[in-house]
Amino acid sequence: MNGWVRVCATSELLPGESRVAWDGDTPILVVNLDGELHALEDKCTHEDYELSAGMLDGEQIECTLHGARFDLRTGAALCAPAYAPVPKFPVKVEDGAVWTRDDR
Repeated sequence: MNGWVRVCATSELLPGESRVAWDGDTPILVVNLDGELHALEDKCTHEDYELSAGMLDGEQIECTLHGARFDLRTGAALCAPAYAPVPKFPVKVEDGAVWTRDDR
């Protein structure tokens, strides 16, 4: 799995759940959104606060620090105080596990 980081077993990431994996110095938040897996950098673009501490709300995650919201599917910032999108990363399922990586 050269370049890919194992997040967890597929059975450990049920719909509505999330996990954080690290690719080097990059924290990556992986979310199961109704069976579709999405991965974003685990940092709010407003204050570099961890998004994994935030609340999932449908297809959005809200940063608990100042209320910025991001689209889990695209990484787009949806409201102030964040204006820049969160980097999005690839996710794949292979051999019963969830994998991701920082491919910037």
